[in-house]
Amino acid sequence: MQKIIKIKNLDCAACAAELSEELNGIEGISDAVADFINQRVSLSYESEEALEKAIYSITHFEEVELSEGPAKRERHLKEIVSIAVSAAFFIPALILQLTGMNVWLVFSLFLASAIAAGWQVVWNVLHFRLSTFLDENFLMTLAAVGAFVIMEPLEGAAVMLLYQIGELLQNIAVGSSRGAIEKLLEMKSDTAILLEGELQREVGSDELRAGDVVLLRKGDKIPADCVLLEGETSLDTKSLTGEAFLREVAAGEELLSGCVNEGNAVKARVIRPASESAVAKILDMVENSSAKKAKPEKFITKFARVYTPIVVLLALVIAVVPPLFQNYNFTVWLVPAIEFLVISCPCALIISVPLTYFSGVGTLARYGVLTKGAVYLDELAKVKTAAFDKTGTLTEGKFTVTKVNGSERALTLAAAAERNSSHPLAQAFLGTKTPFRAENTAEICGMGLSATVEGKQILVGSLRLMQERGVAVEPVESLAAVVYVAEEGVLVGSVEIEDRVRPEAKEALSELKRCGIVRTAVFTGDTRARAEGLLRDLPVDEIHADLFPSDKPKKAETLKARGPLLYVGDGINDTPVMAASDISVAMGGLGSDAAIEASDFVLASDSLSALPKALKGAKKTRRIVAQNIAFSIFVKIALMAASVAATATGLFALPIWAAVFGDVGVMLLAVLNSMRMRGKIS
Repeated sequence: MQKIIKIKNLDCAACAAELSEELNGIEGISDAVADFINQRVSLSYESEEALEKAIYSITHFEEVELSEGPAKRERHLKEIVSIAVSAAFFIPALILQLTGMNVWLVFSLFLASAIAAGWQVVWNVLHFRLSTFLDENFLMTLAAVGAFVIMEPLEGAAVMLLYQIGELLQNIAVGSSRGAIEKLLEMKSDTAILLEGELQREVGSDELRAGDVVLLRKGDKIPADCVLLEGETSLDTKSLTGEAFLREVAAGEELLSGCVNEGNAVKARVIRPASESAVAKILDMVENSSAKKAKPEKFITKFARVYTPIVVLLALVIAVVPPLFQNYNFTVWLVPAIEFLVISCPCALIISVPLTYFSGVGTLARYGVLTKGAVYLDELAKVKTAAFDKTGTLTEGKFTVTKVNGSERALTLAAAAERNSSHPLAQAFLGTKTPFRAENTAEICGMGLSATVEGKQILVGSLRLMQERGVAVEPVESLAAVVYVAEEGVLVGSVEIEDRVRPEAKEALSELKRCGIVRTAVFTGDTRARAEGLLRDLPVDEIHADLFPSDKPKKAETLKARGPLLYVGDGINDTPVMAASDISVAMGGLGSDAAIEASDFVLASDSLSALPKALKGAKKTRRIVAQNIAFSIFVKIALMAASVAATATGLFALPIWAAVFGDVGVMLLAVLNSMRMRGKIS
């Protein structure tokens, strides 16, 4: 059983990792992930007893509390007050020190400044936990106390004041990312106007059920996925798809939740409850995306567990070994040992790496690209080969009958049989009136269907179907799709059906090439001649035609030999090939559970132009993660080496505040760099 528990006050990435580890150690609990950015814990539990133990662990973990909804606490007031009071002591102390006033007065003022800024840090250390013994609170306390012990009160106060300022700025940055995701929640309408005969009643959107009729006034958000009952209206779909233009809808068309009615007041029938709506799926995908971590995230978590004990051991060696060869002068080497510990704190990586992925997921959602997790962003950035389904992906998938060959009976028989089919080609016959009613309709995989009409066996499908069933047929030469119709083994005629290439397809594929996609391929069950004729203007490198559904996964495996493969399809008929690909993308699948289940990404806008945005966003995310890792490690190693070298040579002294910069400053710069992910993708 799955459970998501809303929490608050978990503002430390290292603490979140520790809480996750603690929860996974409980018998009956698995896959526990504490998410400090989303302020939630997700886990799987085998019994109510195990769940109760998990909740007990959460509520007894430092200051973490359960929350019924998103945390609404005033996050920064405590830090601001502490900084202001600390600065009120620090500035006069600094002036007095520069003017040579009483040393003990200066010492006392700096001590008061350090206590005002760092009392919460020291309090956390006093609440001793073995697993957090060497966390940043302990390291900062050690640095400050060490500075006062060696009579460097300025540096001791600066350590705490700078650390508190860094924490405030970090919390503001992380809170900003949380706010970006919380803004998505605004897409969800809390209320709806339910129509009961002539009566109108305001109800919560969660109360709506399939079949309910609602009134949508101008400016109302669509509370649940609906079908327009009459008239026409305009929808603002920007919050859902990222597209700024209004979408015109007519009676019988679907209205997805999260859109805004910008036309006249209309009536609509609910087709899915709010819990299964498009908005619910978007929010679920975005909120749960942090549970599926990318390799760099997993590496940083494991790295911190091994790295910290090693660094502590090295600091101990620095503090103890050199003095043994320098007349036991332990005081001199105490400072570089403390600096070594402070600089080494891995918080810059532990916070900035998941924050970058989280921001990447949220940014793509603004462009109408939904992803199930950071791991898929990482994989998408590596893709060099892209394969596309033809129908409904590179083409609009809106088929129309353009010509009937032979008897008109072929059209009416085909219309009767196709009424019960879910195949995209069946849409072409929806407007055709037919006096016939088909029974015993059966799909013939990849070729067509069979049915019984007025007691006679009907075959509707491809040339291959007719040939395999022994129907004498003369192939029709056409660039349109040709559907042949046979009755009792005799050809009645054929129907030509045309589709159009999506207007944005050429530019989207060209942009993918510019983004690093080396080769593009198309999978289709259509004939090569028709596929080549339809796609002749697109920058496609290879076309795999005449494919059965079972052939597509085999072709995908062949393409994967060249490297990671991206596959783009409708997410319903292409489930097997999506599973065989490294990364799969579903076109406009918000109304389809199958699409979201099968794919790693969903293009909510149903536009190929969003695909290059997804690839650029994935590459940008991976690039920022690499920058943060390289920058953090380089600066820390450089400062640690400088600290030791300064003491060993005696040529200069590295101040403790520089060590604080190596921790808090580097962390802040990495977080600010992560925030670039929230900017425009171009």
